[in-house]
Amino acid sequence: MPTQTIPTERHTLEPFLPEGTNILMLGSFPPERKRWSMEFFYPNWGNDMWRIWGLIFFGDKQHFEITTEKRFDGERIATFCAERGVALYDTACEVRRLAGNASDKFLEVVTPTDLRSLLRRLPHCRAIVTTGEKATDTLIEQFGCAKPRVGEYTGIEFEGRTLRLYRMPSSSRAYPLKLERKAEAYERMLREIGML
Repeated sequence: MPTQTIPTERHTLEPFLPEGTNILMLGSFPPERKRWSMEFFYPNWGNDMWRIWGLIFFGDKQHFEITTEKRFDGERIATFCAERGVALYDTACEVRRLAGNASDKFLEVVTPTDLRSLLRRLPHCRAIVTTGEKATDTLIEQFGCAKPRVGEYTGIEFEGRTLRLYRMPSSSRAYPLKLERKAEAYERMLREIGML
């Protein structure tokens, strides 16, 4: 099927940009709506992002779960992120799903997010965190910076500010790394930027 005949899909969440943001976390694009367990970022019950943060800050991978309902507690997560200065959005605001699933490999970015505009709204932001290959590649196309290795960072110059771009292990279970090892990588990053 020619790509042009596949319908485009627009992002339905607004950027989450709390005041005093320290880091901007960027995924590629939300999964299909049928996979959502809440109305917030990383909504897929099978994605481990909020288990990673639960382990790091509370020593409990289930901290943000409503286990009996197999969903995440979006309100609790949003409150936590606002308190900690964690902004969230995605590097694409319009995509085509070439295989009808959530895999980045089959995601065609139609309209990338204007990341410069987002950063202008986050004057205290010190680091950008990409949470997958597609998100990293889409960001690099806009900023022309070096691509860091997984778990490491490179510098981005933006309007007189020097930011760190961290490329982190994907929180998708398809990424071949144990949850605890992913949490260690995220914890190291958070320590390096002074959030722990």
